Amino acid sequence: MASRQLVIDIPETILLAEKTDEEAFAREIRVLAAVKLYELGRLSSGRAAELAGMSRVEFLLSLPRYKVFPFEAELRDLEAAQVA
Repeated sequence: MASRQLVIDIPETILLAEKTDEEAFAREIRVLAAVKLYELGRLSSGRAAELAGMSRVEFLLSLPRYKVFPFEAELRDLEAAQVA
């Protein structure tokens, strides 16, 4: 599968404040982006897991750490079906 590389400028002060290095911070940014996009319903759990660089099960199991309900999209679908 093809992928693209994006470059984000991060101030050195952020890395110092986070007490982390570039690689660890980049991994965390990918996971945070994946979690938020999933939470907003913009990515499925499978695509979000792909962005985060982990399996779908691992991604779903990590969501409570970010205070995100693992089956938010499914819950929205059920609620929409009840209204219709």
